[in-house]
This record gives sequence, structure tokens and C-alpha cells, in this order.
Amino acid sequence: MFIFKSVIFYLTIAVVAGAEPLIERSVLSMGTTATLSASDGALLQRAIERLGRVEAALSSYDERAEIYRLNRDLHVSLSSDTYAALSLCARYYRESGGAFDVTVGSVTQGAYRFGEAERIPSEALLEAQKVGFGALEFNATDATLQSGYRVDLGGMGKGFGVDAVYGLYREANASQGLIALSGDIRCVATCKVEIENPFEEGIIARFQSVRGALAISTSGTYRRFVNDQNHNHLIDPKTKRSAKTFASITLFSYGSNADIDAYATATSVMEREKAIAFLERMGVGYLIFTHQKERIESGNIKTFVKPYM
Repeated sequence: MFIFKSVIFYLTIAVVAGAEPLIERSVLSMGTTATLSASDGALLQRAIERLGRVEAALSSYDERAEIYRLNRDLHVSLSSDTYAALSLCARYYRESGGAFDVTVGSVTQGAYRFGEAERIPSEALLEAQKVGFGALEFNATDATLQSGYRVDLGGMGKGFGVDAVYGLYREANASQGLIALSGDIRCVATCKVEIENPFEEGIIARFQSVRGALAISTSGTYRRFVNDQNHNHLIDPKTKRSAKTFASITLFSYGSNADIDAYATATSVMEREKAIAFLERMGVGYLIFTHQKERIESGNIKTFVKPYM
């Protein structure tokens, strides 16, 4: 299975007069419950199968998956999905100045063992972990990894899966539906989004999408951690320590889900000023809550969503 950001969103599809009734399917996929809806049952079945192929490529927990075998054998032949995902990861690494680095797997999986026999590693164990994107080399046919390093695509894999399914929806000219893998979501039509309060039980913000094709991603320190939030799953690859600046980050875009999944991961481990500058440069909408309960909202957020009561 994958280790991904936890469920942050509760969504309902906006009711459209005269629209065809939607069929909804929920399946366990990519380490979470994937919820898909469409007016075409055959499309839903293809979508579920497509998610299965993405997981079979990118999982670092499934022994049959390419990334798992790369971590084990230090060399693997690549499918088109894995090559595409690793190519994106190289771009995210460059764009974020190293804040997004998939070789952080030595910390997330090797030291903390998130998703398995979780533990709080010693300082000595953390310092001993090897992190560095240069240890990973790949081309269109194969990839190699230096000894002592591990790759974890959990910071963008769910978004990549959403994009893969959305490609099927576009090919089928679907005008309605929802693709949701925990906090990584694509609203094919307009939808309503409720964002969970990171500080206490309840909802902290409610939005309705301005139009269809909205991509949403969130990242937070308050759901997946060992013992307390000081040991959360969002690891800074430069310090090998858990993120502490932001309680939650929600991003909105009409572009790629994989992009904003990775951007949410990267900004979670950045200092505040650098994170805001990065998101402004990427042109996405954002809603951020710091651990001091300050709300930070992008100037362009109304391009993507509007509040509703």
C-alpha cells in the first residue's frame, strides 16, 4: 500500500438540474479509500483498473511494484507510469529547491516506518539516513538507486493517480463526476468542499467550486504522526525532521493534481515566507492555517472557489 496524507475533505457533488444520475464506487486503492462517481458504470470500472495499474507501478509497499523493487534491488525496469512519475519528481525537486525529494523514503519508511511498525527514531538514527535526489538515476527504460537510499512517492502518488483517472474521464467526454483519493480530489463538475478543522473537531472552511475541473490537494501535520505532531509524516528532506510551521495547507488549481499534491508536500516543510513565495510563483490558490491558528489565503482564491454556508 501507499502512505499518503490523511482524509481532510468531505465533498458532495453539486446538484445540477437535468443531469444524469451518478453511480458511485468506493474501493481500497493506493493506501486509502478511493471514491469515484460518474454516470457511466463502465467508465468507473476502467477508472478502478487504472488506479490499480498506478499502484502496481508506484507503491513502495507492494512487493510486485516497481518502486518497491527499486528500493530492494537498486535497479528496476520502468513502465511508462513510473517513468512519468519520476520525471515529474525531478521537476518538483528543481522547482522547490530540494524541498520535495522522493529519497526522503529513508526517513519516512526506514527511520519512522510510517504505515508499518511505526516508531520514533533516535537522533543518531535520523542523522544516519541517506537523503539526496542525486542518488536516483533513471531514463525511459530503467532506474538505479545508490545503496542506503529509499524512494517514497507518497508526496505526489495520489495526485498522479487522480490525474490518470481524470484522463479517462476526459477521453470519455464525461461532464459529471468526482475522483477522490483522500485529500487529493478532482471535481469533474462543480462541487462543494468542506475542510476539516486541524485544531479541533469540526469544519473550518466551506467552499463551492467556481466551475468544473477543479483540482484540490491538502497536506497537514495533525492526522498522521507517531505519538504527537512533533513526529508527523511530513519530513523535511534537508533536516530529516518533521514539519512544524503549518497545521494544514489546501491548494486549488485547474491544472495537474500531481503538481499540487507535490506542491502541498513541499510547502509543508518550507519556512513561511519561502512557502508563500513558492505558491505565488506556481500560480495556485491556497488556504493555509499555521499552528498559531492564523489563516492565510491567496489573493486569487476566488478564481477557484467561493464560500458557502
